[in-house]
Amino acid sequence: MRRFRCETFYATLARPVSCRQTASAMAEKKRESMSSVDVAWLRMDRPSNLMVICGVLVLHERITIARLRSTIASRFLRFPRFRQRPLPTVSGFQWQTDERFDLAYHVKRIALQRGAGDVELEALVSKFVGTPLDPQHPLWQFHLIPNYKGGSAVVLRIHHCYADGIALIQVLLSMTDTDRAGRRAGPVPLPPPTRAEVEDDDPLAQLIAPLSGVLEMASKAGSTLLEKGAQFWRDPAKAVGLAEQGGALATELAKLALMGEDSWADPLPLDEVKAIGKALGSSVNDVLLSSVTGALRAYLVRRGDAVDGVVIRALVPVNLRPLDQAYRLGNKFGLVFLELPVGIENPVERLYAVRANMRSLKGSYQPVIALGILAAMGAGPQILQERLLAMLAKNATAVMTNVPGPQQPLYFAAARIDRLMFWVPQSGDIGMGVSIMT
Repeated sequence: MRRFRCETFYATLARPVSCRQTASAMAEKKRESMSSVDVAWLRMDRPSNLMVICGVLVLHERITIARLRSTIASRFLRFPRFRQRPLPTVSGFQWQTDERFDLAYHVKRIALQRGAGDVELEALVSKFVGTPLDPQHPLWQFHLIPNYKGGSAVVLRIHHCYADGIALIQVLLSMTDTDRAGRRAGPVPLPPPTRAEVEDDDPLAQLIAPLSGVLEMASKAGSTLLEKGAQFWRDPAKAVGLAEQGGALATELAKLALMGEDSWADPLPLDEVKAIGKALGSSVNDVLLSSVTGALRAYLVRRGDAVDGVVIRALVPVNLRPLDQAYRLGNKFGLVFLELPVGIENPVERLYAVRANMRSLKGSYQPVIALGILAAMGAGPQILQERLLAMLAKNATAVMTNVPGPQQPLYFAAARIDRLMFWVPQSGDIGMGVSIMT
């Protein structure tokens, strides 16, 4: 009997330990490591400078909040990341599943006054962009405006630490259909990466892997590039020295959060843009960037500013991963500086100058080095990131990005999409952000 009692006693003692171990293991499964690059974007937030990407869908028909929530639940939440929030830990940040996740909190209805148009929607978007997301919940929200121009509008806000623009566009396309019957237009997301893939935060892998089949710059950058990337990881303080030497790399790492006025222009006919590009031996991107340059010139002239010989430097994100990997979310892009020749009056000459500047960047190692600096910033202490941002936030006048959009009419929540727009964030000392979708 004593032996039985003794075994029972020890079993009783052991049971709470086993439960604690099980609870710990379960909690661990609900957390994932956060990449150093994503951490860098998370820590760039300032009260007056939020790293929030904002998008607007203008729908031809009216939809209900119930239909929108159903679409979000079945399409958007297929990505487990969107049920998670960044959690600060002793060692940094982790993604933690929100046990109190409430879809109604993340998908809300807001009404504009009767007869509201672009002016009212622009004001609302500007307000949303400047409103912080609650860190106690996953950092995203959808807002339904059910009475916009006879149809509806949907405003999406999501923190940049979740994904870059290329990845988010792929997520959005996976939520759309080619008709009201529900034939999906976007790619069905692949299974989520394994835990080992999620926890693999080797910055060299982040620098090298995305280049496969995407950019030819890898071979041109050579061993010097890889050595610099390795140095950033082993000693993040080296990134400070690199920034001090030239400041021509990732000045812009801090440059993402629009706190001013948000607006948009009427779309340009893509066929005409393609025809111009073909006739002048230029890409669609060249033509659009040249058009923006011309618009900036016209604005400066109207203000009475001197423009002869003036060049504006813009920060341009460069995608560093294949589109078929966008389902993994996260931030995988570099940054380059593009000179916009606003001092050139002739539009054809201006286009050729923009094209030449773009071609000169194709072999540049700036995007990969910028990604390496971001990794160093996220892996290092906060004070290091602050110092880097202070030194690197002085070299650009604008942020300009161009992402691929849908190539056919699409439907969202069984309503036809009439218009799709988005805004990139940029820091307060950069006065302008230009977002282009083609």
